Amino acid sequence: MNDAAVSEDAPRINYLTNGFSVKSWLLSVDHKRIGILYLIAMTCFFALGAVAAGLFRLELATAEADVLANDTYNKLFTAHGIIMVFFFLIPAVPGVLGNFLVPIMIGAKDVAFPRLNLASWYIYMAGGLTTLGAIMLGGIDTGWTFYTPYSSVYADSNVIMAGTGVFITGFSSILTGLNFIVTIHKMRAPGMTWMRLPLFIWAQYATSIINVLGTPVLAITLLLVVFERGLGFGIFDPARGGDPVLYQHLFWFYSHPAVYIMILPGFGVVSEVIACFSRKRIYGYEFVAFSSLAIAGIGFFVWGHHMFVSSQSEYAALIFSALTFLVGIPTAIKIFNWTATLYKGSVVLSAPMLYTLGFIGLFLVGGMTGLFLATMATNVHLTDTYFVVAHFHYVMVGGMMMAWLAGLHFWWPKMFGKLYNEFWAKVGAAVIFFGFNFTFFPQFIAGNMGMPRRYHVYDLDYQPFQMLSTAGAFLMGTGLLICLITLVMSLITGKKCGRNPFHATGLEWNKADSPPDTHNFTEPVNVDVEAYDYTDERIYRDA
Repeated sequence: MNDAAVSEDAPRINYLTNGFSVKSWLLSVDHKRIGILYLIAMTCFFALGAVAAGLFRLELATAEADVLANDTYNKLFTAHGIIMVFFFLIPAVPGVLGNFLVPIMIGAKDVAFPRLNLASWYIYMAGGLTTLGAIMLGGIDTGWTFYTPYSSVYADSNVIMAGTGVFITGFSSILTGLNFIVTIHKMRAPGMTWMRLPLFIWAQYATSIINVLGTPVLAITLLLVVFERGLGFGIFDPARGGDPVLYQHLFWFYSHPAVYIMILPGFGVVSEVIACFSRKRIYGYEFVAFSSLAIAGIGFFVWGHHMFVSSQSEYAALIFSALTFLVGIPTAIKIFNWTATLYKGSVVLSAPMLYTLGFIGLFLVGGMTGLFLATMATNVHLTDTYFVVAHFHYVMVGGMMMAWLAGLHFWWPKMFGKLYNEFWAKVGAAVIFFGFNFTFFPQFIAGNMGMPRRYHVYDLDYQPFQMLSTAGAFLMGTGLLICLITLVMSLITGKKCGRNPFHATGLEWNKADSPPDTHNFTEPVNVDVEAYDYTDERIYRDA
């Protein structure tokens, strides 16, 4: 029965109202509730990381250490990096949107291993709280990379506790990735062939492969740091016969693929939003789908470009440089195909679409500036400068965060059954976009001039750029606050929506209610159309 024809008074049991109690949520194996639990936790972690960034940006507005002491500054930027990378950027889209949407988008009632899914959230929380404990009980001053031998021998901070927290959290990523792989392989609805999968699912699948194969390497590496620091093993400390460069190889073997763990799910979100708001099938669907797998594969072979100035052979560096350029090809395929999809499309500039367009522009800047870091000659000049900071944030914040916000706004009505205020959502998107550029673009200039990163006392020549960055950071924070208020207020005053307020394709829009039923679907699911078929009149029946 069409949802629009159902009486407003008819009782409906959806995942939000089915046994609404704290216990029912904390012990629920419903993938949708677990996604909401991730959303709440990650919002808190993001807020803590943002506060740390605001504090050290205040310090950087002046050229002298007149706001924060040396150790406090080091601990704040380390806390910011660890929280944002390990507890927001890496798990954000898989944890929230992936958990909520993957089963619904393939026509399944839940993930393959529901109890394991709940355990993944508890493991994530255990790791996060352990790391927060390390931050509160004295802090960590090593930087988010935990470089040895400083972290394993000399640092006067809670390295063991923080490393243990990140180690624990890694198991959450591994188990979630394993769950998604099995779910996508074994639980697709009748008719949901591989070439009918939404591109969001392809992105989650590629990300899950990296999680399962790469995360154990980071876990073992951090465990070795804990052993060397706690038990005196000689693994990375040269004074004990260890090799600090070995740590960099192990760390970046995971941490560069981790960049794609962060950004690949965002690519999937962008594909969904562009298809919906240009009313067209994604141009070159097959190329976009397989490019996700290509990025996942090639990503494991480019870690050495982080080590051009770390005693690496120039011949090895040459190979890593070439491979880094190579991984840009499947990424460029996505950019070109998204652009071709927009060409002559019926483009609607909704809030999700504004975030998506912002993503394309900012990620493109991040990707193009990465070419300078992939080139050995320019890398030597730019390594450990603010140019690297700006590049990383254009990829991760300008890319991943914008895609995350696009996806959150796109599927928010589906998750909660409420519409947000479109005007204020657009205002938030615009403020975040301009605030981000004011924050990080000046850092490209300062970095090219030679300002090293992680310094809070600097030459006065760099102060105008740092002042602009600080002003931009608070402008971006204002935009994020507007975004948060807009979404929260929608839960209180927002209008109820039908199944498909955006007239989108996909099972989550055409077969599941808003919010979805406890078991996702109230009728049998059978897929009989290709992905992104906007000529199908059924998508316009219930807005």
